[in-house]
Amino acid sequence: MKGLKQFKIKLYADGADLKEMIGVYNEGIVSGFTTNPTLMRKAGVKNYEDFAKAALKAIPDLPVSFEVFSDDLGGMEREARKIAGWGENAYIKIPVTNTKGESTASLVKKLSHDGLKLNVTAILTIEQVKQVSRALSPATPSIVSVFAGRIADTGRDPVPIMKEAVGILKSNTKSELLWASTRELLNLAQAESCGCHIITITNDILKKVPMLGKDLNELSLDTVKMFYNDAHAAGYMI
Repeated sequence: MKGLKQFKIKLYADGADLKEMIGVYNEGIVSGFTTNPTLMRKAGVKNYEDFAKAALKAIPDLPVSFEVFSDDLGGMEREARKIAGWGENAYIKIPVTNTKGESTASLVKKLSHDGLKLNVTAILTIEQVKQVSRALSPATPSIVSVFAGRIADTGRDPVPIMKEAVGILKSNTKSELLWASTRELLNLAQAESCGCHIITITNDILKKVPMLGKDLNELSLDTVKMFYNDAHAAGYMI
C-alpha cells in the first residue's frame, strides 16, 4: 500500500482467519503475524494445533505467534516446547503473568535461554517490561508486546510508557518492542515515533491506510456527502 511506504516500523497482522492471513501474506504488506485464543475462538477455530500447523505451512518465512493457555508454569512450558516444534518461524506467546497474577519471568528466562523464540504478551506496566527484559536471553530473538491500546483505554497516554520501554530494551539487540492492541491508524505514527520495532494491525485498520495524509477539507466534504446520501437512500423526510 502506497501510504505505508513512509513507515519503517514492521507491521504484524493480528487475527486468526487463515484465509485473511494468507491474503495479507500474499500482498506482501506485513512482516509477521500474531494470534491469540480469543481471536481464534472468534474466528471459529476448532482445533488449535491443526490451525497453527496450517498457518505455518502457508506462511513459512515470517514469524507467527501462538499463545500457550495453561495457567501453571509447568503446563505453559510443555505447551511452549510443543509449539516450538511446529515450525522454525513459530514464536511462543507467554503471558507476563498467569490468572493469579504470578509472574512468568522464571519460565521466560528458562525458555529464552534454551533458544525458544518468545513473544511475551499482555504487558501493561514498565515494571513488567523490566522483569521481562532481565529474563530474556540476549542470544535469542524475542518480542515484548506492550498493550498500548489497553493502556489508552484506562485514560492514560501510552506514548511515554512505550518510549521508556524502548530504552529498557535497547541493550538487548535480539529483543523487539511491539505496540499491541492497536486502536486506530494514528497509533501507527505514534508507535514509529516512539521507536517501537513492531505494531500489530488489523484488516479494518489496514483498510484506512488510503486516508493517510488526506486533506481535512476534502474529508469534511466526503463526510457531508455520506450523511446526505444515506438520508436520501433511507427515504427520510422531515
